Amino acid sequence: MRAGDTLVVPKLDRVARSVPDARDIADGLAERGVRLALGCTVYDPTDPMGRMFFNVLATFAEFEADLIRLRTREGMAVARAKGKLKGKKPKLSDRQAEELTRMHATGEYSVSDLAEVFSVSRPNVYRTLAKQGLETLMNAPQSPLCSAQ
Repeated sequence: MRAGDTLVVPKLDRVARSVPDARDIADGLAERGVRLALGCTVYDPTDPMGRMFFNVLATFAEFEADLIRLRTREGMAVARAKGKLKGKKPKLSDRQAEELTRMHATGEYSVSDLAEVFSVSRPNVYRTLAKQGLETLMNAPQSPLCSAQ
């Protein structure tokens, strides 16, 4: 955007979720000579009245975002209590995790090999091994001989 342009936004909460973020955005636009229009009204950040209205709108936008966040958390807690929110289904079944662990323990398969065989990501293999209580080369404690250089 260039000086003299006007950024038109239907609602302030579409631009920022907190008062500091809204202020930073408005100040950045003002420094570049860009006006900010919320709905049909242009707010002039250099005018005390315009700044006050903008800050009031930013405060309400932050309040609205906080209420949404609070209601979402409450709704998820209720759903979890009713057993409806169980989280994401694991990529590997318990049986597959045991087989992956067994294959890793043989030393014949690298983490990359196991990821390919089980069609999962390498981080998923590391998490599965960690859940099974196995150390991998990446996170295994080093021998005192290796660290003394």
